Amino acid sequence: MPFPAGGPSDALARAIAQGMSIHLKQPIVVENISGAGGTIGLAKLVKSAPDGYTLGFGTVGTHVANAALYKKLPYDPLADFDAVGLAGTAPTILLARPLLPASNLPEFVAYAGANRATATYGSAGVGSISHFACVILLSALKQNVTHVPYRGVAPAMNDLMGGHIDVMCDQSTTSLPQVAGGKVKALAVLTDRKLAQLPDVATASSFGYGDVNIRAWNALFAPKGTPALVIKRLNDALRAAVADADLRRQMEAVGVDLPAPDQLAPRTVSDLIAIGLERDVPALRARGEYLD
Repeated sequence: MPFPAGGPSDALARAIAQGMSIHLKQPIVVENISGAGGTIGLAKLVKSAPDGYTLGFGTVGTHVANAALYKKLPYDPLADFDAVGLAGTAPTILLARPLLPASNLPEFVAYAGANRATATYGSAGVGSISHFACVILLSALKQNVTHVPYRGVAPAMNDLMGGHIDVMCDQSTTSLPQVAGGKVKALAVLTDRKLAQLPDVATASSFGYGDVNIRAWNALFAPKGTPALVIKRLNDALRAAVADADLRRQMEAVGVDLPAPDQLAPRTVSDLIAIGLERDVPALRARGEYLD
């Protein structure tokens, strides 16, 4: 797991690992090797033996955003991995500190425009999904807001709750409990459909930002060259894990869509990466100040 413990991808990875271990009849240890937007952990993965015993959890951040946000990656997002399968997708939400004088997206645009010198957004680090989502959103809004990167979602969320940063873009997995508890405000859902858990929060597209549709995908990868039969066995275990009714209810409660059977082919992940590299990387590179 190339991100710190406690974040949205980490929570999903641990749930998936538990389900896969039952099917494989052996334990799966989740090791957090975080840093540099997930590149440190995945660089270790690509150097591992392609025998199916070392796997990695990748995201739209590690395999798409990082291609634009880092001048040189220690891996090729398409060529250095064998995809095992899609693990799940989650909507992203624009969150605000409790006392921010904005309650929806247009009010945030007005606030950001009036406070260009001081407005801030936090993220789980350069190249994280929370960074990627806010860059895409701010590009659509035509706003410049100062980025404050953290080492993981948890410290960023803590500073948002404490009023030390203005906003952050986070997956529903970790943000919904904080919104429900009144610790942060949800200003907009950054996908093309509303969230059942937030019926009063509008989508960005409903305010005229139709290009803002940011669903964070998470997938399981093996090092390139892993035998096809091993990938097939791991994919079967992944299918069994995401088919579990209890897990599906648990994930649905926090807005996560676990993949349907027809979405679990490894090719689905490769297609997501290719689409992201073609569509999103140019948009990210257009904001050259985000290059590391």
